[in-house]
Amino acid sequence: MKILKNVIIYGALIGLLCLSMNYFYNSTKESLAAKKSEEAKMEEVSKTQVIAHRGYWDIEGSAQNSLAALKAAQDIDVYGSEFDVQMTSDDELIVVHGHGYQTIEDVRKVPYSEIKPLLIEKNQEVVPLLSDYLDLGAKDKDVKLILEIKDNLTPERETAMVEKILAMVEQKGLEEQVEYIAFSLHVCKELVRLKPGVTVAYLMGDITPAQAKEYGFTGIDYNYGTINEHPEWVQQAHDLGLTVNVWTVTNEADIRNAIEQGVDFVTTDAPELAQKLVAEK
Repeated sequence: MKILKNVIIYGALIGLLCLSMNYFYNSTKESLAAKKSEEAKMEEVSKTQVIAHRGYWDIEGSAQNSLAALKAAQDIDVYGSEFDVQMTSDDELIVVHGHGYQTIEDVRKVPYSEIKPLLIEKNQEVVPLLSDYLDLGAKDKDVKLILEIKDNLTPERETAMVEKILAMVEQKGLEEQVEYIAFSLHVCKELVRLKPGVTVAYLMGDITPAQAKEYGFTGIDYNYGTINEHPEWVQQAHDLGLTVNVWTVTNEADIRNAIEQGVDFVTTDAPELAQKLVAEK
């Protein structure tokens, strides 16, 4: 009886030991897998990311700032697709680059009804409304929407534009997906004032990283030539917790140089080439 009791006890102990070893093995395996996953994420974050300038437009059937360009950018899985937003005289938010568009001298001074019939020449799309552009962007949450707010006729009009854009982005539930850029210092400051913590980078290139940090911006987004003149700004910005984007780098040599400089983002008209060069790094 005593022998049987001992056998039972020893058996139970061996069973517990096996369970403990199995638990330890599985925990270690999960821990190592989580560590590798985190390291992979960190490595990805540390790499230069690619932003398609005005979408991926330099292909058949696409055009700058068109819905087709956004869809093409989504199809190649870039970090983000950049686009330009103007506000018309009747307060419609439209996706178009310059103040002048085809026969219209200034889109800010006319209603959308005068712009809509003038199809985008390269692919015959209607000039998109921002609401339509955001709806398409929402279909691929992995591609950031890099929204450039163009300057308007007065600071008051710029503020109204910022308010309208922020409200629309919030209404569509895209606050985590949309990042803002602007040449107008007033626009950038208003974004920070109206939406504390918003992701916003300044484009003009006439302030230092320290000044950008002081204004509450999250990054600098400067012309490639400006960064070449001030390469020290890359490290200064990173030391301050700011991101660095350069535009518009399209040839291979410039893209390689930007990557070597350690910028966080390159905005380019050749996104697939940039992706390839980043992958080689």
